[in-house]
Amino acid sequence: VQLVESGGGLVEPGGSLRLSCAASGGIFTNYIMGWFRQAPGKEREFVASISWSGYVTSYSDSVKGRFTSSRDNDKNAVYLQMNSLKSEDTAVYYCAARAGRVLRTAASDYGYWGQGTQVTVSS
Repeated sequence: VQLVESGGGLVEPGGSLRLSCAASGGIFTNYIMGWFRQAPGKEREFVASISWSGYVTSYSDSVKGRFTSSRDNDKNAVYLQMNSLKSEDTAVYYCAARAGRVLRTAASDYGYWGQGTQVTVSS
């Protein structure tokens, strides 16, 4: 499956952004979808994951209550709505997919990755 992220950019602290990830080349509902991010000099970290149905989600503690992941299986797309952004949210954000039904938080559990989209939170 091929993944393409979009929607990144520059936003002021407290602002919002919505990332999108378009999937192609596979049966979208066969995949758990995840969002990860990587800041300069840091390891890639888990942000969110969402079940094939969209009804089950998981978030890292650092974004819980501020970020929301959703998916539209008719459009083969997954989204990450990011509110109340902070400077520490600055990173390259990646969309990822893993076959199966169990949500995972480790990057090594995801076999398919997008190219990433830059999110910069700064005044």
